[in-house]
Amino acid sequence: MPQHISIPRGALDLAADLYLPDGFDAAEPQAAVVLATPGSSVKEQIGANYASRLAENGFAALTFDPSHQGQSGGQPRDLEDPYRRGEDISYAIDELSSIPGIDPQRIGALGICAGGGYAVHTARTDHRIKAIATVVAGNMGESWRGPGFSPEGPAATLDDLAAARTREVVEQDLERVNWLPDTLEDAAAAGFTDIDTTQAITYYRTPRGGSEHSTNRRLRRSDSLLLGYDAFHLVDQLLTQPLQVIVAGRQGNTGQYEAGMKLWRLAPNPIDLLIVEGAGHYEMYDEPRYVDQAMERLTAFYGEYL
Repeated sequence: MPQHISIPRGALDLAADLYLPDGFDAAEPQAAVVLATPGSSVKEQIGANYASRLAENGFAALTFDPSHQGQSGGQPRDLEDPYRRGEDISYAIDELSSIPGIDPQRIGALGICAGGGYAVHTARTDHRIKAIATVVAGNMGESWRGPGFSPEGPAATLDDLAAARTREVVEQDLERVNWLPDTLEDAAAAGFTDIDTTQAITYYRTPRGGSEHSTNRRLRRSDSLLLGYDAFHLVDQLLTQPLQVIVAGRQGNTGQYEAGMKLWRLAPNPIDLLIVEGAGHYEMYDEPRYVDQAMERLTAFYGEYL
């Protein structure tokens, strides 16, 4: 079972869970991994799946709710600020470095989905991260600038968002939008029948992976921040740490395969690339036949580089 801890982050606190390996001895400093989780997810979901498995394989692992989300503090609620998401990771490392039994010189990061991009962006400039791995990483800025979110182009979308924010100020009502349709029926009614959307809903919005602490809502004014964000900016110059990239073999509409391969090409120190054949993006969250493959490689990677 994890230890529930609170991470000071300026005026607010982050709610976090620390998973420790069996036989953890504070007198013998050990390696640790901080996890950055997907957009809209909370620590009890994908973060817990991977953190618990890392602990089973001998690593301390810390997963947390992003600021403004889950059980963490921060107003307004449901804000998805990619820059604050990166800062959250650095605050989590501050906390890990102060825990007896954690070697501050042996801290790695694992980013999953959107958290992959956030972890990479943070590791560029926070070199306390000694090794970085990603699983189905996404570059949220590139996704938001693409035709799925910005069919008329990102500049036109920013114009629409500017008008929407002005209305919010006048009406004093902060708009929230769904990350996903709440049900498969809602998805079908909206014309979303692709396998990735279906698998996302059956993970996030059902008892399989749902959490009472995840609202499935995003503050609309997050979107302008995401549109201007590039998770891989200056990676070729600054991300000197050993890098592992794990992608799902089935290429869908999440862009994880393309983002992972781009990161692999850009990085100065790519060490290990795993393509999990047959897996889709959301099957990498909790399907044992696929997660087991990822964990085997993650364990070997962190074992060598932390």
